[in-house]
Amino acid sequence: MTSRPAAQERICWSPTQAAAFLRHNHSQYGDQLADLFELLLGTGMRRGEALGLHWNDVHLAEKVLLVRWSLTAVNNNQLYLGHPKTKASRNWVSLSPRVVTALQRQAVLARSSLPEGAPLEGLVFCRPDGVPLRPQNVLVELRRRAAEIGLPRIGVHDLRHTAATIMISSRVPLAVVFKTLRHSTLSTTVNLYGHLLPHAARDAVTAVDGALNHADRKHGLNIDGVSGQRAA
Repeated sequence: MTSRPAAQERICWSPTQAAAFLRHNHSQYGDQLADLFELLLGTGMRRGEALGLHWNDVHLAEKVLLVRWSLTAVNNNQLYLGHPKTKASRNWVSLSPRVVTALQRQAVLARSSLPEGAPLEGLVFCRPDGVPLRPQNVLVELRRRAAEIGLPRIGVHDLRHTAATIMISSRVPLAVVFKTLRHSTLSTTVNLYGHLLPHAARDAVTAVDGALNHADRKHGLNIDGVSGQRAA
């Protein structure tokens, strides 16, 4: 039986680099791409999912959104709006306060061009005429703006890997990361990010050690299990 090849190591930014990139976008541009990058880094969503996001799937009061669409470019030219490929991808995504604020900014801009009281509809991130943003243009802007402050060159999908790396490095349980990223299986998450988990093994054995020692102390035993005295 042929063993499964190891996943290719992903290129990611550190939290400091990611935060610097977002600050640069907001201070120098303050445009919808700045808020798009907040969404991508803040949720780990895929580029196509973010570009295909519709307002009727955004629920800011509940701090969630529903992934139902994905925008792709066929042959780098024709844009296609379809459903995500897997059932796991078509799911709810929780929103942090930063991401809620970013979407609220976009909602204010979108409402400014609508009649009073009209509901928000259509794409969240698009041109003024409602035409979707081109994925390639998002990549070009990402790299151009990152280069302006000397950050390593990465792709848009690497923002998803950056989000995952920050989650795991912050000791978010792998099962929670799996649900957040909406992978099809937990093994996918392990295969992609297992190299980031040495702390998990240490935490596991430390937890067992701590529990056993606590039980020993409760019964008046030392670490060698001998009551009242230490082993020679």
